[in-house]
Amino acid sequence: MPTRPTAASAICAVVVTYNPDIAVVERLLHKLQANACDFVVVDNQSTNVDELQAIVFSLTHCRGLMRQTANIGQAAALNLGLQQLSDWQYELALLFDQDSAIDADFCRQMLLAWDEARAHAPGPLAAIGPRLEDPVTQRRVPFRSFEHLLARHESPAIPSGLLVHTGFLITSGCLISMAALKRIGPMRADYFIDNVDLEWCFRAKASGFQIFGTDHARLYHRIGEAGSSYLVRKGIVVQHSALRFYYSSRNRIHLHRQPHAPRNWKLKDSLRFFLKTSYLMLTSPERRAYWASLRQAMKDAATLP
Repeated sequence: MPTRPTAASAICAVVVTYNPDIAVVERLLHKLQANACDFVVVDNQSTNVDELQAIVFSLTHCRGLMRQTANIGQAAALNLGLQQLSDWQYELALLFDQDSAIDADFCRQMLLAWDEARAHAPGPLAAIGPRLEDPVTQRRVPFRSFEHLLARHESPAIPSGLLVHTGFLITSGCLISMAALKRIGPMRADYFIDNVDLEWCFRAKASGFQIFGTDHARLYHRIGEAGSSYLVRKGIVVQHSALRFYYSSRNRIHLHRQPHAPRNWKLKDSLRFFLKTSYLMLTSPERRAYWASLRQAMKDAATLP
């Protein structure tokens, strides 16, 4: 029996901000407005929050601005927004970073993808994510699966190829089932910012839930920071500040020890982490700061439960 189409009113977006580029986040919010998609903004004590508030409250699909008195991190901010959506009884949550961009029909296409995934998933559906495209290099980022150690090609989930098997989804653009969220649990607030999406997806799949990537919709988002290195400019190596490197390293080391992290991911990521760290230590003028961050991350990873 075919499933009923999911109504646009079933979805609400959660946008997390921290000292955002106002012009960029304004474009995102206006695109959500044009998509007739309700949204709530959770702000982590931005210095320009008053300017942000004026934009947010000018849009009719705004459900609120949740102003924090401290930077509580991306994960905790997402959890606050998701709890609010649960209280409002939305069926689906659409998550966004402040620096992402979407097309005029993004929400409609994501709902089409959701219904397609729901109809074809062999188990309960947790989340789907759009195709990621780097707005600078125009590189379309492949979806990664960890079913096989060496295979890197994408595996279509249905004959049309518009749904793809994937091992994880990035936070921005991710469409999540609120019912699945209740069973899987919230984002790990103690991860603060990096690898939050990876850990949640691993937990979801370990609990028997399905996640898919989709080519129905596209998200324009650059992972990492701009840099002068050829490898960084081409999107081959992701560059972050020493502080972000600390969170990424700490959380990665901790996640490697978790039973729900796939074995093949651990093997691949260990090599990737070694190569990236070696590259930073050999080429970055901030190598001392990166080394200090790595040492602290290795120590602090043991303190996470």
